Amino acid sequence: MESITIGQTKLTWLKGGVTHLDGGAMFGVVPKPLWSKKYPVNENNQIELRTDPILIEKDGKYLLIETGIGEGKLTEKQRRNYGVTEESELEASLGKLGLTSDDIDYVLMTHLHFDHACGLTKHIDGEEYTSVFKHAKIITSNVEWEEMKHPTIRSRNTYWKENWEAAKNQVHPFENDIEVINGIKMIHTGGHSDGHCIVVIEEERETIIHMADLMPTHAHKNPLWVLAFDDYPMTSIEQKQKWLALAKEKQAWLTFYHDAIYRALKWNDEGEVIESVKREI
Repeated sequence: MESITIGQTKLTWLKGGVTHLDGGAMFGVVPKPLWSKKYPVNENNQIELRTDPILIEKDGKYLLIETGIGEGKLTEKQRRNYGVTEESELEASLGKLGLTSDDIDYVLMTHLHFDHACGLTKHIDGEEYTSVFKHAKIITSNVEWEEMKHPTIRSRNTYWKENWEAAKNQVHPFENDIEVINGIKMIHTGGHSDGHCIVVIEEERETIIHMADLMPTHAHKNPLWVLAFDDYPMTSIEQKQKWLALAKEKQAWLTFYHDAIYRALKWNDEGEVIESVKREI
């Protein structure tokens, strides 16, 4: 499992599953001859997208960014449509670190689409659902939480009641921004979804910015390269411009949940990768 440390804060990537989605949808109006130079694509025009949660260890607390696609929650049709080749091994990953799901204090949900939120709950006896992280506070924006409970005609295919009903009493929604623990903030951005958030970690003059689905892979660096899935693409563009400018100013690490190549990286002023943590194949 790959990791990165700044000061006393350690991030470790866990196994949350993998999907393969249409490359055209993932790069919106960008022509394939352009985006395919930046990110591998298969013969079905699909790109590999990890769904790997990030474990944060700081001050004796354990925080999780996202929860993966779960295990046994997708139908055969869904597995086929979303190109799922691996389901989650989240609890096994925690076990390798000497932890269980009961040790997680906070779950930071940048948004609640199925590929981020399926790991919040699991089956009991194949019928009922129960919360996976029974002692955790689940943090997400109030806007996102309300849409999760009351999806629109567009979003109901990704906001599933199976992913929230069993854990609803653990959800702590926030407005605008929140400092979850010292040095770790969630900030509401909108864009990909109306309630989408990013995570910013600061310690000892170092910064990590987790852009979530504003920049799902390193190949989405261009602010104009936004997803066809984005509900508010102009907001995504504005927020990408803002936070990439800050990352450049602070020489910040950028971390990824979906990227099949990089876990984290830094770019220089010329857009060259100067430091990186690559995913181990």
